[in-house]
Amino acid sequence: MINKIVDGISEKINEAFGDGKEIYTEMKNQDLKEPCFFIMCVNPIDTQVLGNRYFRNNLFCIQYFPESNEPKAECNQVLETLFLALEYITVERGLVRGTKMHGETVDSILNFFVNYDMFVHKVEDSTLMGELSQPNVNVNVKG
Repeated sequence: MINKIVDGISEKINEAFGDGKEIYTEMKNQDLKEPCFFIMCVNPIDTQVLGNRYFRNNLFCIQYFPESNEPKAECNQVLETLFLALEYITVERGLVRGTKMHGETVDSILNFFVNYDMFVHKVEDSTLMGELSQPNVNVNVKG
């Protein structure tokens, strides 16, 4: 599910900023081309609610690496856009709302945090009943 949320975040960022900014989901220090985004899930929590129903807290950090000579101003502008763009994302043909959004700029890098929390129903694959067969048994049924 986390990878599907990352895909939903990537799609929204691409819609908001276009193809001019790269989006990374794996850290590649040598190949980082600024300006770019880096998306990672931080400390996901899975809590059982009832039976096979679980509540997942999914905290994401979206980092933005600016390229301009005024990185703080660029980060502030990107922050405003992320607040609007990431309020709702599409995950498996449904909308998921982002909550607890906040951002901070540290060392000229924007760190934008957002939660995509949801209920999950875990389905176990199990065979409830097998087939029973007895060779050489004749069964007669009356009319």
